[in-house]
Amino acid sequence: MKANKLTPNLEVTNIRETIAFYQSVLGFSLVMAVPETQDGIEQTLAEAKEYVYALVRKDSVEMMFQRTDSFKEDVPLAKDLSMGASVSFYMEIDGLDRFYEQIKGRGLHPTELKTAWYGMREFYLTDNNGYILGFAEKSAE
Repeated sequence: MKANKLTPNLEVTNIRETIAFYQSVLGFSLVMAVPETQDGIEQTLAEAKEYVYALVRKDSVEMMFQRTDSFKEDVPLAKDLSMGASVSFYMEIDGLDRFYEQIKGRGLHPTELKTAWYGMREFYLTDNNGYILGFAEKSAE
């Protein structure tokens, strides 16, 4: 088996709100979205539609979001599980200090920026669905 890439698919309650968070706070771009009619793929969100799925990207990081009803139908193993399992999504980025200050300025209450024992400067925050996101950069120390 050859593994090519890992793209998390997160269960969310509202696609539109989740996309807004990832675009405005984290700088991701919408790649595609699927309306609840599931009759096509769209590259922008239409005002009068609700969505069941979206894919976002920032540089080489992609994340998928799927509305709870659709997610539990497509992933039967999640049927009785609550959203937001104990997992964090850890992203290595460039410009961590500047990004941290931007996040703090938005009132998102990240953890303190620190250098971990394994040599990464990092901090964590929760997204609008309660998922834990970690951001890190190799320490210069």
